Amino acid sequence: MITLRNYDYKQVAVFGLSKSGVTTVASLLASGIEVFAWDDNPETRQNFAKLYKNPKLSLSIPEEWQWQTIQLLVLSPGIPFTNPEPHEVVKTAGKFGVKIVGDIELFCDSQPHIPKIAVTGTNGKSTTTSLIAHILKSASFKVEVGGNLGPPVLSLQPVGNEGCYVLELSSYQLDLVENAHFNIALILNVTPDHLDRHGSIERYVEAKSHIFDRQNKRDVAIIGIDDDYSRSIYSALKQISKAKIIPISVIQKLNYGVFVNKSGVLLDKTDPENLVEINLGDIATLTGRHNWQNAAFAYTACKSYGVSAREIEKGLKTFPGLRHRMQTVATIHGVRFINDSKATNADATSHALKPFSNIYWIVGGKPKEGGIESLHGLLGGVAHAFLIGESEDKFAAFLEGKVNYTKCGTLDKAFAAASGKAFSERKQNSVVLLSPACASFDQWKSFEERGDAFCKMTDNLLQNIVFGKR
Repeated sequence: MITLRNYDYKQVAVFGLSKSGVTTVASLLASGIEVFAWDDNPETRQNFAKLYKNPKLSLSIPEEWQWQTIQLLVLSPGIPFTNPEPHEVVKTAGKFGVKIVGDIELFCDSQPHIPKIAVTGTNGKSTTTSLIAHILKSASFKVEVGGNLGPPVLSLQPVGNEGCYVLELSSYQLDLVENAHFNIALILNVTPDHLDRHGSIERYVEAKSHIFDRQNKRDVAIIGIDDDYSRSIYSALKQISKAKIIPISVIQKLNYGVFVNKSGVLLDKTDPENLVEINLGDIATLTGRHNWQNAAFAYTACKSYGVSAREIEKGLKTFPGLRHRMQTVATIHGVRFINDSKATNADATSHALKPFSNIYWIVGGKPKEGGIESLHGLLGGVAHAFLIGESEDKFAAFLEGKVNYTKCGTLDKAFAAASGKAFSERKQNSVVLLSPACASFDQWKSFEERGDAFCKMTDNLLQNIVFGKR
């Protein structure tokens, strides 16, 4: 755990007691700081109260907090900060002039001299973050990974002067930073997402761009230039940043930067005296152009940190892949079962639809703005869609006349129907694909829980077949 021994604050409020909030409270208490804490969810509060008993902790409603003496409010990322309407606790903090930050800010304040590699983007964050960490570890560097992926940052272990932190950061988290500084910062791509939280695409782009704030001439900014929003960030940054700026592309050849050609060969053209080429096409866990983009970013970040091209190539080739992202769970009777639960928007799902034919597609959940309309041109490989969750009726209306579909309501019913139809139709190279293009919060606590359920269903099906029950 990261403690805040030298922190100036004596009284801090924490609102939101999910994973990051709980860890923040624990870190503050361990640092001797008096804490006021609350969560609007009664069950969450009850679970928290069972874990923490401390004379310096007050679990009470914000109306009872001593706002005149509170010096800082640490807000959990999921609490509305600006849109669609600031939470009442945000408004109250503003009235009393209390600074509002997130746990990322506390973490960076407490570890000012330790290198930090930070990754954001609409899609590919987790794969890229995991890939960077894997490469660094395989090259014998000491690394801790956390943030939006994995454990909350304040629960990470100190790495000392010889290590570094690799952080996945969401737009929610970046909205709450004020003085945080990242030595190597990455924006992979930007497509419209979380607009209900940020209010507009412009504010979403602004939140993402905070990852480059306060960089200096010793730092590195790495930016994808394959979408309009990222290109605009790149152009603006070139005018104002002192950092070394490296563009990344997987659709165009660059005179300067790192790009991947149509054959899957990564080319590093940042040093005219030392051209590097790495063939990504044969790496099974990095198939598809979206994964080539992830690999190009990971390569550039690790090279910027000081890892040799040879060590990076070794790390790329030994990467095991990421759970819940194009994860092959099993192949049963020639049907491949793929868990892509992390695909929580249409753009992420597009990468799953492109490589396959004869797809028995499980899709739906809590819909994002725009739904799945952008997937119109990618439906040719879908043999049948199985609709679940809150988006069921909306998606059915869109798919009408384009793809055969069945309304299933829940994942277990969709899984049974999809696997049954795939087995009965016996089409070549069939895939049962969970790629929801939606958030999970209508029926699940997280995309991980949803993906784990799919994996368990697949495992149960395999066991039943192995033991002759089907």
